[in-house]
Formats: sequence, C-alpha cells, structure tokens
Amino acid sequence: MIAHLSGTLLEKHLQRLVVDVGGVGYELHVPLSTFYEVGDPGAGVSLRVHTHVRDDAIQLFGFGTPLELDLFERLIGVNGIGPKLALAVLSGIEAGDLARAIRHADLGRLTSIPGVGKKTAERIVVELRDRLPPPDAAEVAAAGSEASDVRADLVSALGNLGYPRAAAEKAIDRVLALAEARTFEPLLRDVLKVLAG
Repeated sequence: MIAHLSGTLLEKHLQRLVVDVGGVGYELHVPLSTFYEVGDPGAGVSLRVHTHVRDDAIQLFGFGTPLELDLFERLIGVNGIGPKLALAVLSGIEAGDLARAIRHADLGRLTSIPGVGKKTAERIVVELRDRLPPPDAAEVAAAGSEASDVRADLVSALGNLGYPRAAAEKAIDRVLALAEARTFEPLLRDVLKVLAG
C-alpha cells in the first residue's frame, strides 16, 4: 500500500494530480483544498496517500494534511459513502470545519455541502461523532469563544424578558452543562423551561 508520495508535480487538473516519483508518474485524486495548496507543474510536492483497492481498479487519493487523510478514511467507513463522495465532502468544507460540524451535529452545515442530503448528514454524525480525533487547541479555543458568546446572548435575552440576572445565570449554567446543542434558540427554550419549572 502506498501511504506517502514525494516528487515533482507533472500535471495539475481539477481534483487530479500526476506526481513524478523517480521517473514513475502517479495519478492522485485530491480534494480542492489540496489542489489549491500544491504549486504549479514542476514544483516539489509531498502528499499523504490513501490507496483504495477495488476489484476493477486501484486508485490513489492524496491529501495535504494528516487531518484531511484521517477524515477521508473515516468518511469512506460510513455506510453508503464511497471515495468519490468523501472527496466531494472534503472539497466542500475545510477539514477543521467538517470535524466541528460533525462534533456539534450541525446538519445544516453538512447538508450545505454539494451531494450531501439530510440522511447522509445524519449518518455521518451518528457514525463519526464519537470517533473523531480530539480537537486541536485552536478548535477548543474557538468553541470556548462561541460558547461564551451564546452565554452572553442568553443572559441579555433573559434580562430583556425581566428575569433577574442571578437566576438567569444559574439556569443558563444548568442547561449548558447538559446541552449538546450550542445554538441560541434551542438553548433559550431549554433555559426558559428551567426557569418556569
């Protein structure tokens, strides 16, 4: 199995590269992110590779980052998703955004990717949510920032509705500790239920 290729870029076509390694040209299918990151023909290139073997063909898929390769391999493990659709998914969303969308079950973001319908998005979330690599520090910081923004919006909304700040904050903290959803409207509904109960 080929896991890595370093060589000279011979040809560059949309989502397809030909890389010369020691006089042998390897054709690799790549997501758009990798396509735009590699240089022009003649430039040196180094790619992580997934070798996909079928009865009638052997295909190579190239990726610029370990996360892209990891997500591709996890996607093709999802029932009903083959290499072509997995490549389309990675071409339609940045790898870090894809991981975030899966972790937060953001079906709207997933279905905005061409070729991904609601059922496919749900399957991706169900099968991959708990099997993704841990988020990196930047992703954790971004998520923390988003959560604090939503919390501030909830405090403000409840203040506008006439709830005392201390009671509102206590209810918000209780809901945030248990909630999987991190968007404003469902959280507000849950907090109002706590305050009413």
